[in-house]
Amino acid sequence: MAAVFVLCVYCISCNEGNSAGIQNSSIQSASGIKKPGGEGKLTIGFSIATATFIIERWNKDLKVFTGAAQQLGADVIVQLSAGGIQEQIAQINYMVNQNIDVLVVIAHDTELIADAILGVKYSGIPVIAYDRLIQRAPLDAYISFDSKEVGRQFGRALSRAVPRGRYLVVNGSVHDVNSFDISAGFHEIIDPFVKKGEVTIVREIWLEEWSSDEALEKISAIFEETTGIDAIACGNDAIAGAAIQLLSERRLAGNVAVVGQDADLSACQRIVEGTQLMTVYKPIGKIGVRAAALAVAIAQNARDNQTEIPFTNVMADNNSEEKIPAYLEKSISIFRNNIDEVIRDGFHSREDVYRNINTMD
Repeated sequence: MAAVFVLCVYCISCNEGNSAGIQNSSIQSASGIKKPGGEGKLTIGFSIATATFIIERWNKDLKVFTGAAQQLGADVIVQLSAGGIQEQIAQINYMVNQNIDVLVVIAHDTELIADAILGVKYSGIPVIAYDRLIQRAPLDAYISFDSKEVGRQFGRALSRAVPRGRYLVVNGSVHDVNSFDISAGFHEIIDPFVKKGEVTIVREIWLEEWSSDEALEKISAIFEETTGIDAIACGNDAIAGAAIQLLSERRLAGNVAVVGQDADLSACQRIVEGTQLMTVYKPIGKIGVRAAALAVAIAQNARDNQTEIPFTNVMADNNSEEKIPAYLEKSISIFRNNIDEVIRDGFHSREDVYRNINTMD
């Protein structure tokens, strides 16, 4: 088990070669963390699947979440599980032994983590699923964006740009329930076009992980069979980047409508350059701040049973015995004509978004 360190207001555990790029400065002992129900600062455990964390957006989530928690007077123990689901489970068990007050989880595998979450709940520690809805286990809350709506945004963008044509669909990780919700939302919009014979889905594939390398390999194999494709729906911007790289090699970039999600800087650059049609922007500032406030409220409530927990009338079904209170933020479709949305939010700077355009000028 990797050692745990306190970094400023939060703790980080990671293996050598961690790609998160977090500097281990101002390190001190993690002893003295209060037990649940005790006095002193609240301590939030934040478990992040490292395979997820290497994606650009998650660095922003962590910074926003920990900053908001600091302002609310809480410490955050962050664990990055480089070894996949088994190491994530081991690190969750370790955090339970560190007497955290609440656990927030970005699950590597939303199914296989269920037994570990049951154990955490049995210990009396509340659990919040962040962005990925853990299955078959009771949860205190789920906070995310509406993944089905993300899929609908994919479908609307492509059906308007390419109302008649041949589509390739590259879904995300089979271990992430969001991938299936995105797919369901996409098909809700596109299937009527398919039934009318206006759209043909040439191939629809799934990835084992959210991996651009895996996407490169699988899309390349499809392009060996055919490049007669007019539109590509990609599970996220890293996958979209792989598709556009392969299109560029065949001098087709810009001729095929490609969509993704997360508003990665490279995707925003591709949008203003004309090689990517759209990305779905998720205002990380809103979800990160809201998640921190929710974690603090739920943890404090577990201590004194008096703190009011933010209300939601949205309930999510995760195939457990009870529905889960869900807190869902709205996502935004970003095209070239509204790219300023991400700039005004401070998500990316104008200079960075237009860097390649300015270089060409």
